[in-house]
Amino acid sequence: MKKTIVLPILIALSFLIYSCTDSKTEGATSATATEKNNYAGFENQVKWGEHLVTVSACHDCHTPKKMTAHGPDIDSAFFLAGHIGTTPAPDVNRKEMQDKGYTVTNDLTSWVGQWGISYTANLTSDSTGIGAWKEDQFIYAIRNGKLKGLATGRDLLPPMPWQMYRNMTDDELKAIFAYLKTTKPIKNVVPPPVPPATK
Repeated sequence: MKKTIVLPILIALSFLIYSCTDSKTEGATSATATEKNNYAGFENQVKWGEHLVTVSACHDCHTPKKMTAHGPDIDSAFFLAGHIGTTPAPDVNRKEMQDKGYTVTNDLTSWVGQWGISYTANLTSDSTGIGAWKEDQFIYAIRNGKLKGLATGRDLLPPMPWQMYRNMTDDELKAIFAYLKTTKPIKNVVPPPVPPATK
Protein backbone atom coordinates (compact mmCIF):
# COMPACT_ATOMS: atom_id res chain seq x y z
CA MET A 1 0.00 0.00 0.00
CA LYS A 2 2.79 2.40 0.95
CA LYS A 3 4.59 1.61 -2.33
CA THR A 4 1.40 2.40 -4.23
CA ILE A 5 1.15 5.87 -2.64
CA VAL A 6 4.87 6.69 -2.85
CA LEU A 7 5.20 5.96 -6.58
CA PRO A 8 2.60 8.54 -7.77
CA ILE A 9 4.08 11.12 -5.37
CA LEU A 10 7.58 10.53 -6.82
CA ILE A 11 6.24 10.84 -10.38
CA ALA A 12 4.42 14.07 -9.50
CA LEU A 13 7.55 15.53 -7.84
CA SER A 14 9.71 14.60 -10.84
CA PHE A 15 7.25 16.30 -13.18
CA LEU A 16 7.17 19.42 -10.96
CA ILE A 17 11.00 19.67 -10.82
CA TYR A 18 11.24 19.24 -14.61
CA SER A 19 8.60 21.94 -15.19
CA CYS A 20 10.39 24.42 -12.94
CA THR A 21 13.74 23.79 -14.62
CA ASP A 22 12.20 24.15 -18.08
CA SER A 23 10.43 27.35 -17.06
CA LYS A 24 13.69 28.83 -15.70
CA THR A 25 15.48 28.03 -18.97
CA GLU A 26 12.71 29.66 -21.00
CA GLY A 27 12.83 32.72 -18.72
CA ALA A 28 16.60 33.00 -19.10
CA THR A 29 16.38 32.75 -22.90
CA SER A 30 13.63 35.36 -22.96
CA ALA A 31 15.63 37.68 -20.69
CA THR A 32 18.72 37.28 -22.90
CA ALA A 33 16.70 38.11 -26.03
CA THR A 34 15.21 41.18 -24.34
CA GLU A 35 18.65 42.30 -23.19
CA LYS A 36 20.07 41.80 -26.69
CA ASN A 37 17.36 43.92 -28.31
CA ASN A 38 17.23 46.56 -25.60
CA TYR A 39 19.11 49.24 -27.60
CA ALA A 40 20.03 51.16 -24.47
CA GLY A 41 16.38 51.64 -23.58
CA PHE A 42 15.29 52.91 -27.01
CA GLU A 43 12.52 51.15 -28.91
CA ASN A 44 14.78 50.10 -31.78
CA GLN A 45 18.29 50.37 -33.20
CA VAL A 46 17.48 53.37 -35.44
CA LYS A 47 16.08 55.42 -32.53
CA TRP A 48 19.18 54.62 -30.49
CA GLY A 49 21.35 55.68 -33.43
CA GLU A 50 19.45 58.96 -33.76
CA HIS A 51 20.04 59.65 -30.07
CA LEU A 52 23.77 58.89 -30.40
CA VAL A 53 24.09 61.19 -33.44
CA THR A 54 22.41 63.97 -31.48
CA VAL A 55 24.41 63.67 -28.25
CA SER A 56 27.70 63.09 -30.10
CA ALA A 57 27.32 66.54 -31.70
CA CYS A 58 27.41 65.24 -35.29
CA HIS A 59 25.08 68.08 -36.31
CA ASP A 60 27.58 70.67 -35.07
CA CYS A 61 29.73 70.11 -38.14
CA HIS A 62 27.76 67.93 -40.55
CA THR A 63 24.59 70.06 -40.65
CA PRO A 64 24.90 73.50 -42.29
CA LYS A 65 23.88 76.55 -40.30
CA LYS A 66 21.62 79.50 -41.03
CA MET A 67 22.08 82.87 -39.39
CA THR A 68 19.38 83.90 -36.93
CA ALA A 69 18.94 86.76 -34.47
CA HIS A 70 20.66 84.51 -31.91
CA GLY A 71 23.58 83.58 -34.17
CA PRO A 72 24.08 80.45 -36.30
CA ASP A 73 21.45 77.76 -35.95
CA ILE A 74 21.09 74.30 -37.51
CA ASP A 75 19.40 74.39 -40.92
CA SER A 76 16.94 71.51 -40.67
CA ALA A 77 16.45 71.48 -44.46
CA PHE A 78 19.99 70.13 -44.77
CA PHE A 79 20.28 67.73 -41.82
CA LEU A 80 23.70 66.00 -41.99
CA ALA A 81 24.31 67.06 -45.63
CA GLY A 82 27.79 68.39 -44.86
CA HIS A 83 29.28 71.50 -46.42
CA ILE A 84 26.85 72.69 -49.08
CA GLY A 85 28.98 75.42 -50.62
CA THR A 86 26.70 78.36 -49.86
CA THR A 87 29.29 79.59 -47.38
CA PRO A 88 32.85 79.70 -48.70
CA ALA A 89 35.85 78.81 -46.58
CA PRO A 90 36.90 81.60 -44.19
CA ASP A 91 38.60 84.47 -46.02
CA VAL A 92 41.83 84.60 -44.00
CA ASN A 93 45.56 84.63 -44.59
CA ARG A 94 45.90 80.86 -44.54
CA LYS A 95 49.70 80.85 -44.29
CA GLU A 96 49.56 83.11 -41.24
CA MET A 97 46.89 80.91 -39.63
CA GLN A 98 49.00 77.80 -40.27
CA ASP A 99 52.20 79.40 -38.94
CA LYS A 100 50.44 80.49 -35.75
CA GLY A 101 48.72 77.14 -35.32
CA TYR A 102 45.24 78.64 -35.50
CA THR A 103 42.10 76.91 -36.70
CA VAL A 104 39.25 79.00 -38.09
CA THR A 105 35.75 78.32 -39.35
CA ASN A 106 32.77 80.46 -40.23
CA ASP A 107 29.86 78.02 -40.14
CA LEU A 108 31.44 74.82 -38.76
CA THR A 109 31.25 73.08 -42.17
CA SER A 110 34.51 74.42 -43.60
CA TRP A 111 37.71 74.63 -41.58
CA VAL A 112 41.12 76.22 -42.15
CA GLY A 113 44.09 74.89 -40.19
CA GLN A 114 47.60 73.54 -40.46
CA TRP A 115 46.29 70.64 -42.59
CA GLY A 116 44.82 73.04 -45.19
CA ILE A 117 41.06 73.39 -45.72
CA SER A 118 38.63 70.61 -44.86
CA TYR A 119 34.93 70.41 -45.60
CA THR A 120 32.53 68.31 -43.55
CA ALA A 121 31.15 65.22 -45.27
CA ASN A 122 27.63 64.45 -46.41
CA LEU A 123 26.29 61.77 -44.04
CA THR A 124 22.81 61.45 -45.55
CA SER A 125 21.53 58.29 -47.21
CA ASP A 126 22.06 59.76 -50.69
CA SER A 127 24.66 58.21 -53.02
CA THR A 128 26.69 61.43 -52.62
CA GLY A 129 26.66 60.71 -48.88
CA ILE A 130 26.83 57.23 -47.33
CA GLY A 131 24.04 55.70 -49.41
CA ALA A 132 26.31 53.08 -50.98
CA TRP A 133 28.31 52.37 -47.83
CA LYS A 134 28.22 49.05 -46.02
CA GLU A 135 28.14 48.80 -42.23
CA ASP A 136 31.69 47.39 -42.02
CA GLN A 137 33.01 50.36 -44.05
CA PHE A 138 31.46 52.80 -41.62
CA ILE A 139 32.93 51.01 -38.61
CA TYR A 140 36.35 50.84 -40.30
CA ALA A 141 36.22 54.58 -41.11
CA ILE A 142 35.55 55.50 -37.48
CA ARG A 143 37.96 52.97 -35.97
CA ASN A 144 40.85 53.83 -38.33
CA GLY A 145 40.18 57.40 -39.49
CA LYS A 146 40.03 56.46 -43.17
CA LEU A 147 37.90 58.10 -45.86
CA LYS A 148 34.97 55.94 -47.00
CA GLY A 149 36.13 53.18 -44.68
CA LEU A 150 38.77 52.01 -47.14
CA ALA A 151 42.26 51.00 -46.02
CA THR A 152 43.61 52.87 -49.07
CA GLY A 153 41.52 55.99 -48.33
CA ARG A 154 43.13 59.22 -47.18
CA ASP A 155 43.13 60.07 -43.49
CA LEU A 156 40.06 61.82 -42.11
CA LEU A 157 40.97 65.45 -41.48
CA PRO A 158 40.35 67.71 -38.50
CA PRO A 159 38.10 68.63 -36.92
CA MET A 160 36.58 65.13 -37.25
CA PRO A 161 37.20 63.62 -33.78
CA TRP A 162 37.39 60.00 -34.94
CA GLN A 163 40.08 59.36 -32.32
CA MET A 164 37.34 59.86 -29.70
CA TYR A 165 34.51 58.18 -31.60
CA ARG A 166 36.62 55.09 -32.23
CA ASN A 167 36.00 54.24 -28.55
CA MET A 168 32.31 53.63 -29.22
CA THR A 169 31.21 50.01 -29.07
CA ASP A 170 30.38 48.07 -32.23
CA ASP A 171 26.71 48.14 -31.21
CA GLU A 172 26.79 51.94 -30.88
CA LEU A 173 28.45 52.38 -34.27
CA LYS A 174 26.00 49.95 -35.86
CA ALA A 175 23.09 51.93 -34.38
CA ILE A 176 24.50 55.21 -35.73
CA PHE A 177 24.96 53.67 -39.17
CA ALA A 178 21.43 52.22 -39.11
CA TYR A 179 20.05 55.68 -38.35
CA LEU A 180 22.15 57.43 -41.01
CA LYS A 181 20.85 54.98 -43.62
CA THR A 182 17.29 56.16 -42.81
CA THR A 183 18.01 59.89 -43.16
CA LYS A 184 16.49 61.99 -45.93
CA PRO A 185 18.80 61.65 -48.95
CA ILE A 186 20.28 65.03 -49.89
CA LYS A 187 22.28 65.22 -53.11
CA ASN A 188 25.39 67.18 -52.19
CA VAL A 189 28.90 66.61 -53.50
CA VAL A 190 31.24 68.07 -50.90
CA PRO A 191 34.41 69.73 -52.27
CA PRO A 192 37.69 67.88 -51.75
CA PRO A 193 40.11 69.16 -49.12
CA VAL A 194 42.69 71.77 -50.04
CA PRO A 195 46.34 71.24 -49.07
CA PRO A 196 48.14 73.69 -46.75
CA ALA A 197 49.12 77.09 -48.19
CA THR A 198 52.76 77.50 -49.15
CA LYS A 199 52.82 81.29 -49.52
